[in-house]
Amino acid sequence: MISRRTFGAGLALSAVLRAGPSLAQGANPDTLKVALLPDESASTIIQNNQGLKSYLEQGLNKRIELVVTTDYSSMIEAMRFKRIDLAYFGPLSYVLAKSRSPEIEPFAALVSGGQPTYTSYLIANVAAGIARADDVKGKTVGFGDTASTSSHLIPRALLKNAGLEAGQDYGFQHLGTHDAVARAVQAGHVQAGGLSRPIFTALVEKKSIDPAKIKVVAESRPIPNYPWTVRGDLAPDLKEKIKAAFLEIRDPVILKPFKAESFAPITDADYDVLRETAKLLNIDLTKVKG
Repeated sequence: MISRRTFGAGLALSAVLRAGPSLAQGANPDTLKVALLPDESASTIIQNNQGLKSYLEQGLNKRIELVVTTDYSSMIEAMRFKRIDLAYFGPLSYVLAKSRSPEIEPFAALVSGGQPTYTSYLIANVAAGIARADDVKGKTVGFGDTASTSSHLIPRALLKNAGLEAGQDYGFQHLGTHDAVARAVQAGHVQAGGLSRPIFTALVEKKSIDPAKIKVVAESRPIPNYPWTVRGDLAPDLKEKIKAAFLEIRDPVILKPFKAESFAPITDADYDVLRETAKLLNIDLTKVKG
């Protein structure tokens, strides 16, 4: 005779087995939550990316919800707890996210100038007497978010290569966004700062900063560009459709908010250079707020 306990266990096992195939196929939500990098106001970012939203809805036959978190840290945590399905990270914030959520997958990087790379600038106020990176000694430097690649990690590495240690040879402040760094340097609140070359160029073009008051002191080597990532537990066929959709984008209206020409395939190994740079700077990525 089958006991009531055994019978109940059999029903539970049967239910799991019936659910098994769909679980094995991965998540396939009706609505995909797509997180965009919080480098401007949320309303501006969402408005500028309505073209992307429409494109993805048509190509994936899904509802798309654009999400802009308050900062890099909250975006990383949202990906960690699967509150978002796709995310457009900065390179370093991606590395931090990957360390917390090993299952996430990078699949496409921004292409600019024909390459999936970009550079960082070290800039200075023209009245600060800074002609080279080593002239920053004794000055105050403005960095962006602690999880920013081109507004923290790379400019700090440039100064390290010039023999200068943060907190010892120069003071520094974290100012949040790239444009905040540029404005602070222009106003003389800090004498130097680091930010992305594409963002610096855009700020000059928009006349948000005056190039007569700011000069470029140094430029970094190429950095792997901003990656699109996807939750690893999504259904494999859905992930393939998502990847194909981004790699096939050619509409300049969709690409313009990203300052991109297109998106190209990328892998996690491409971002090892950032992990190595962090080691050079003795930065423990597990302790970086992000």
